[in-house]
Amino acid sequence: MTGYGSLARELGLSWPVAVLSSATVWGLPGQVAMAELFAVGAPLLAIALAVAGANARFLPMAIAMLPLLRGGVARWAWCYGLVQLMSINTWTGLMRRGPSLPPAQRAPYFVGFSAVCMTAGLVGTVFGFVLAGTLPRILTLGLVFLNPIYFLMMFAGVRARAGVLAVLAGAVIGPLAHVVSPAWGLPATGVIGGTLAFLIDRSLSRHG
Repeated sequence: MTGYGSLARELGLSWPVAVLSSATVWGLPGQVAMAELFAVGAPLLAIALAVAGANARFLPMAIAMLPLLRGGVARWAWCYGLVQLMSINTWTGLMRRGPSLPPAQRAPYFVGFSAVCMTAGLVGTVFGFVLAGTLPRILTLGLVFLNPIYFLMMFAGVRARAGVLAVLAGAVIGPLAHVVSPAWGLPATGVIGGTLAFLIDRSLSRHG
């Protein structure tokens, strides 16, 4: 989030907008898509679709997480509010720790863990935004590159062939797509790269 705060300032977002996006979007790929598309003057519909597409991964994650929370909340409808706190970190924490906890303790654990992560994320956003205005430009750009480094670290543990292919396809297609269309390059990279990786993986599986 420190890297995102620096990126947001470099792209012309105000600090309240940067912090609000961290609190509401609460998904770094979606936030980066929003900031970059905003910077190039993309229409609101394009920004909304890009953010929704970037964070669409949360839907299957939420479906997998909700059964762990069953029995730990007074009303099932409250779970729809709990999933708004979900991020890749809090989801991973609950999926790892949740099964070993009594059902009544899972929701409080998730809320407490999520509150700590979200607070740290908001502070990190402000911290990165402020540093971007005080540090030398070369160091500010270094903070901006924390975002791709973070994503690379996330995918470092990927062992599935489809995941590796998706990362490689995105690395090749991303720069080219950005040159062709700065406004649509990021979502196009996700759609084209992900589809290409899926087709290649399926083809290799058939012939393997």
